[in-house]
Amino acid sequence: MPPSPRKTVIVLHGLGRTAISMAWMDRALKKEGYATINESYAFRKGTIAQLADEVVGLRIERARKSGAKQIHFVTHSLGGILLRYFAEHHDPLVGSRAVMIAPPNRGTELVNYFRELPPLHWFCGPAFGELSIEDDSAPNKLGPLGIETGVIAGSRNLFPVFARHFDGPSDGIVPVERTKVAGMSDWTIVPHSHTFIMNAPDTIRQTLSFLQDGRFETIS
Repeated sequence: MPPSPRKTVIVLHGLGRTAISMAWMDRALKKEGYATINESYAFRKGTIAQLADEVVGLRIERARKSGAKQIHFVTHSLGGILLRYFAEHHDPLVGSRAVMIAPPNRGTELVNYFRELPPLHWFCGPAFGELSIEDDSAPNKLGPLGIETGVIAGSRNLFPVFARHFDGPSDGIVPVERTKVAGMSDWTIVPHSHTFIMNAPDTIRQTLSFLQDGRFETIS
Protein backbone atom coordinates (compact mmCIF):
# COMPACT_ATOMS: atom_id res chain seq x y z
CA MET A 1 0.00 0.00 0.00
CA PRO A 2 1.47 3.41 -0.95
CA PRO A 3 2.02 6.02 1.78
CA SER A 4 -1.03 8.13 2.56
CA PRO A 5 -0.74 11.81 1.63
CA ARG A 6 -2.62 12.64 4.85
CA LYS A 7 0.78 12.59 6.62
CA THR A 8 3.33 14.27 4.39
CA VAL A 9 6.96 15.09 5.13
CA ILE A 10 8.64 17.87 3.16
CA VAL A 11 12.35 17.09 2.89
CA LEU A 12 14.73 20.00 2.29
CA HIS A 13 18.38 19.43 1.38
CA GLY A 14 21.20 21.81 2.19
CA LEU A 15 23.32 24.29 0.29
CA GLY A 16 25.45 22.73 -2.43
CA ARG A 17 23.40 19.54 -2.41
CA THR A 18 20.47 18.00 -4.26
CA ALA A 19 17.53 15.80 -3.35
CA ILE A 20 19.78 12.78 -3.91
CA SER A 21 21.61 13.64 -0.69
CA MET A 22 18.37 13.00 1.23
CA ALA A 23 17.44 9.78 -0.61
CA TRP A 24 18.14 7.42 2.31
CA MET A 25 16.14 9.60 4.67
CA ASP A 26 13.34 9.81 2.11
CA ARG A 27 13.26 6.02 1.79
CA ALA A 28 13.09 5.57 5.56
CA LEU A 29 10.21 8.03 5.86
CA LYS A 30 8.23 6.22 3.19
CA LYS A 31 8.77 2.90 4.95
CA GLU A 32 7.15 4.45 8.03
CA GLY A 33 4.08 5.36 5.99
CA TYR A 34 4.75 9.03 5.27
CA ALA A 35 4.23 10.55 1.85
CA THR A 36 7.23 12.71 1.00
CA ILE A 37 8.19 15.66 -1.15
CA ASN A 38 11.94 15.50 -1.73
CA GLU A 39 13.02 17.62 -4.67
CA SER A 40 16.11 19.59 -5.58
CA TYR A 41 15.93 23.38 -5.50
CA ALA A 42 18.12 26.06 -7.05
CA PHE A 43 19.99 27.17 -3.93
CA ARG A 44 22.17 29.59 -5.93
CA LYS A 45 19.24 31.58 -7.27
CA GLY A 46 18.14 33.71 -4.36
CA THR A 47 18.47 35.06 -0.87
CA ILE A 48 17.13 33.15 2.11
CA ALA A 49 13.92 35.19 2.02
CA GLN A 50 13.40 34.49 -1.66
CA LEU A 51 14.20 30.80 -1.37
CA ALA A 52 11.93 30.37 1.65
CA ASP A 53 8.87 31.44 -0.30
CA GLU A 54 9.80 29.68 -3.51
CA VAL A 55 10.98 26.44 -1.95
CA VAL A 56 9.05 25.95 1.28
CA GLY A 57 5.88 27.77 0.31
CA LEU A 58 5.38 25.96 -2.98
CA ARG A 59 5.95 22.56 -1.39
CA ILE A 60 3.45 23.24 1.37
CA GLU A 61 0.90 24.33 -1.21
CA ARG A 62 1.48 21.15 -3.21
CA ALA A 63 1.19 18.96 -0.13
CA ARG A 64 -2.13 20.54 0.81
CA LYS A 65 -3.49 20.13 -2.72
CA SER A 66 -2.56 16.45 -2.62
CA GLY A 67 -4.69 15.95 0.50
CA ALA A 68 -2.17 16.33 3.32
CA LYS A 69 -3.83 16.97 6.67
CA GLN A 70 -0.57 17.01 8.61
CA ILE A 71 2.68 18.35 7.19
CA HIS A 72 6.05 17.68 8.81
CA PHE A 73 9.57 18.69 7.77
CA VAL A 74 13.03 17.14 7.71
CA THR A 75 15.80 19.55 6.79
CA HIS A 76 19.55 19.55 6.37
CA SER A 77 21.71 22.63 6.92
CA LEU A 78 20.38 25.60 4.89
CA GLY A 79 17.03 23.82 4.51
CA GLY A 80 16.39 24.41 8.20
CA ILE A 81 16.97 28.14 7.90
CA LEU A 82 14.58 28.34 4.94
CA LEU A 83 11.94 26.61 7.05
CA ARG A 84 12.54 28.95 10.01
CA TYR A 85 12.20 32.00 7.79
CA PHE A 86 9.00 30.76 6.19
CA ALA A 87 7.42 29.76 9.51
CA GLU A 88 8.17 33.17 11.03
CA HIS A 89 6.70 35.17 8.14
CA HIS A 90 3.60 33.13 7.36
CA ASP A 91 0.64 31.51 9.08
CA PRO A 92 1.62 29.06 11.83
CA LEU A 93 1.93 25.47 10.65
CA VAL A 94 -0.44 24.03 13.24
CA GLY A 95 0.32 20.44 14.17
CA SER A 96 3.60 20.33 12.27
CA ARG A 97 6.83 18.85 13.55
CA ALA A 98 10.27 19.50 12.14
CA VAL A 99 13.64 17.84 12.48
CA MET A 100 16.55 20.11 11.59
CA ILE A 101 19.78 18.25 10.88
CA ALA A 102 23.01 20.26 11.28
CA PRO A 103 21.31 23.66 10.89
CA PRO A 104 23.42 26.84 11.17
CA ASN A 105 20.78 28.33 13.46
CA ARG A 106 23.26 30.86 14.78
CA GLY A 107 25.36 31.03 11.64
CA THR A 108 28.83 29.58 11.14
CA GLU A 109 32.27 31.11 11.40
CA LEU A 110 33.25 29.65 8.03
CA VAL A 111 30.99 32.11 6.27
CA ASN A 112 32.77 35.01 7.96
CA TYR A 113 36.12 33.74 6.71
CA PHE A 114 35.22 32.57 3.22
CA ARG A 115 32.17 34.46 1.95
CA GLU A 116 34.23 36.91 -0.10
CA LEU A 117 36.04 34.22 -2.08
CA PRO A 118 34.78 34.52 -5.68
CA PRO A 119 34.53 30.74 -6.31
CA LEU A 120 32.38 30.19 -3.22
CA HIS A 121 30.22 33.21 -3.94
CA TRP A 122 29.57 31.88 -7.45
CA PHE A 123 28.95 28.30 -6.41
CA CYS A 124 26.88 28.94 -3.27
CA GLY A 125 24.92 32.02 -4.25
CA PRO A 126 23.73 34.87 -2.00
CA ALA A 127 22.24 32.63 0.70
CA PHE A 128 25.72 31.47 1.73
CA GLY A 129 26.82 34.98 2.67
CA GLU A 130 23.74 35.42 4.87
CA LEU A 131 24.77 32.60 7.23
CA SER A 132 27.44 34.50 9.15
CA ILE A 133 27.65 34.76 12.93
CA GLU A 134 26.88 38.49 13.18
CA ASP A 135 23.79 39.53 15.12
CA ASP A 136 22.18 40.88 11.96
CA SER A 137 22.73 37.76 9.86
CA ALA A 138 19.64 36.05 8.46
CA PRO A 139 19.41 33.22 11.01
CA ASN A 140 20.31 35.42 13.98
CA LYS A 141 17.55 37.91 13.15
CA LEU A 142 14.90 35.19 13.25
CA GLY A 143 12.90 34.68 16.43
CA PRO A 144 12.17 31.52 18.41
CA LEU A 145 10.78 28.54 16.59
CA GLY A 146 7.05 28.59 16.04
CA ILE A 147 6.62 24.87 15.41
CA GLU A 148 7.58 21.78 17.38
CA THR A 149 11.20 21.17 16.39
CA GLY A 150 14.00 18.79 17.21
CA VAL A 151 17.58 19.68 16.31
CA ILE A 152 20.32 17.15 15.54
CA ALA A 153 23.93 18.37 15.68
CA GLY A 154 26.98 16.55 14.34
CA SER A 155 30.26 16.33 16.24
CA ARG A 156 32.69 14.75 13.76
CA ASN A 157 34.97 17.15 11.90
CA LEU A 158 36.44 15.69 8.72
CA PHE A 159 38.12 19.00 7.91
CA PRO A 160 40.79 19.52 10.62
CA VAL A 161 42.03 22.67 8.90
CA PHE A 162 38.73 24.33 9.81
CA ALA A 163 38.94 23.43 13.50
CA ARG A 164 40.85 26.60 14.38
CA HIS A 165 37.87 28.67 13.31
CA PHE A 166 35.53 27.06 15.84
CA ASP A 167 35.28 27.40 19.58
CA GLY A 168 34.37 23.84 20.51
CA PRO A 169 33.29 20.71 18.62
CA SER A 170 31.70 20.92 15.19
CA ASP A 171 30.63 18.77 12.27
CA GLY A 172 33.31 20.45 10.17
CA ILE A 173 30.96 23.16 8.92
CA VAL A 174 28.65 24.13 11.79
CA PRO A 175 29.72 24.23 15.46
CA VAL A 176 27.61 22.06 17.75
CA GLU A 177 26.55 25.03 19.88
CA ARG A 178 25.48 27.06 16.85
CA THR A 179 22.84 24.50 15.91
CA LYS A 180 20.82 25.45 18.99
CA VAL A 181 17.86 27.80 18.73
CA ALA A 182 15.33 29.27 21.14
CA GLY A 183 12.08 27.34 21.24
CA MET A 184 13.42 23.95 20.16
CA SER A 185 11.65 21.02 21.76
CA ASP A 186 14.62 18.64 21.87
CA TRP A 187 18.27 18.55 20.87
CA THR A 188 20.77 15.75 20.41
CA ILE A 189 24.27 15.11 19.08
CA VAL A 190 25.37 12.33 16.74
CA PRO A 191 29.03 11.55 15.89
CA HIS A 192 28.89 12.42 12.20
CA SER A 193 30.16 15.03 9.77
CA HIS A 194 28.10 17.73 8.12
CA THR A 195 28.35 16.20 4.67
CA PHE A 196 26.97 12.75 5.49
CA ILE A 197 25.09 13.21 8.76
CA MET A 198 21.65 12.84 7.16
CA ASN A 199 22.48 9.34 5.86
CA ALA A 200 23.60 7.88 9.17
CA PRO A 201 21.32 5.19 10.67
CA ASP A 202 21.22 6.86 14.09
CA THR A 203 20.30 10.21 12.53
CA ILE A 204 17.48 8.56 10.61
CA ARG A 205 16.31 6.69 13.73
CA GLN A 206 16.27 9.87 15.80
CA THR A 207 14.41 11.72 13.05
CA LEU A 208 11.67 9.08 12.93
CA SER A 209 11.45 9.12 16.72
CA PHE A 210 10.86 12.86 16.86
CA LEU A 211 8.28 12.88 14.09
CA GLN A 212 6.38 10.13 15.88
CA ASP A 213 6.70 11.16 19.53
CA GLY A 214 7.98 14.74 19.59
CA ARG A 215 11.24 13.73 21.25
CA PHE A 216 14.50 12.00 20.48
CA GLU A 217 15.51 8.62 21.84
CA THR A 218 17.64 8.72 24.96
CA ILE A 219 21.22 7.81 24.16
CA SER A 220 22.67 5.60 26.86
